[in-house]
Amino acid sequence: MKTQVAIVGGGPAGLLLSQLLHQRGIETVVLERKTKAYVLGRVRAGVLEQGLVKLMEEAGCAERMHAEGFAHDGTLISYGEEIFRIDFAELTGQPVMVYGQTEVTRDLYEAREKAGGKIEFEVEDVVIRGADSDKPMITYTVHGESREIACDFVAGCDGFHGVSRQTIPIDVRREYEKVYPFGWLGILSNTPPVNHELIYANSARGFALCSMRNDNLSRYYIQCSLSDHPEDWTDEAFWAELKRRIPSEQADKLIAGPSIEKSIAPLRSFVTEPMRWGRLFLCGDAAHIVPPTGAKGLNTAASDVHYLYHALCDFYEAGSEEGINSYSEKALKRVWKAERFSWWFSSLLHRYPDQSEFDLKMQISELEFLRSNKAAQQAMAENYVGLPY
Repeated sequence: MKTQVAIVGGGPAGLLLSQLLHQRGIETVVLERKTKAYVLGRVRAGVLEQGLVKLMEEAGCAERMHAEGFAHDGTLISYGEEIFRIDFAELTGQPVMVYGQTEVTRDLYEAREKAGGKIEFEVEDVVIRGADSDKPMITYTVHGESREIACDFVAGCDGFHGVSRQTIPIDVRREYEKVYPFGWLGILSNTPPVNHELIYANSARGFALCSMRNDNLSRYYIQCSLSDHPEDWTDEAFWAELKRRIPSEQADKLIAGPSIEKSIAPLRSFVTEPMRWGRLFLCGDAAHIVPPTGAKGLNTAASDVHYLYHALCDFYEAGSEEGINSYSEKALKRVWKAERFSWWFSSLLHRYPDQSEFDLKMQISELEFLRSNKAAQQAMAENYVGLPY
């Protein structure tokens, strides 16, 4: 099989890149390790920056998002019984879009299938060969049958555990990592959200987040120990702990219900450099991970897609290699800014096991400064709604 761009990974980043390139007449093949049902069953964050919203529009996949998504003009931050609002609309002139990552992925699959896009599922034994030449090739198996793709470029959108990053020689890569000493226990419930905007809570018992998917589907999180397991937490214990971590006015309005999904996610900051090796380009979690505080994971993957999409269009349409040569540098500049924001916001809201009394005082002082200082609020809002590409 031959194609122009082979995309390893059929999650939202790979699908978005494939659909955008299709809009410009550039051929792709997408290789996905799991089944379509498995990919669509993954529960992920749902706060979209305006940059991603515009990419979905350009891809022709924004109709349902605009019909069913929720534009949020701000967010709430609490500490103890105190609560204040960051007004995105006033500070930046832009909202964020609350629309589940699963729905983004569903819309992209529908578009690729409607266009007759080539997607291979249940792909195993993927090996990327010749990425440092002008004739890369991918070999793989599907249900025991060996296959191969010859291509011009490879886009590695296959996540942290995928083969793409590992294809870059270890003596070429440099990796940076911070592992956080706690996790997030999250549940999904068929209940109305406690507030129409997200609530980020700093409490003496640990962090909590109240978020939503729609008017009757809510997503809640609490900071937990890395040694915890989802089965350690009954629904009743989760709701009781969540209520202890948010202001009583909000806790009194909280409607509890049976969980329909419960999981624990560890928190990590991770970046690999460079994000390009020859004709192999890394996108999204294959190159970087952020803690979920601030919802930058999918959005940072989208900015990678933006840079790579335009670089490939320049190559095929204008014969220019400037975009592909500068891809890694451009992408990493924005990645590190997203890493900084996610690290700062996580540090502001969580309880760390080694925090001293001085550290706790500094954390509360930082929250009170954010509450009272317009410039601090503007900086936070600009990062939250998304820095420009």
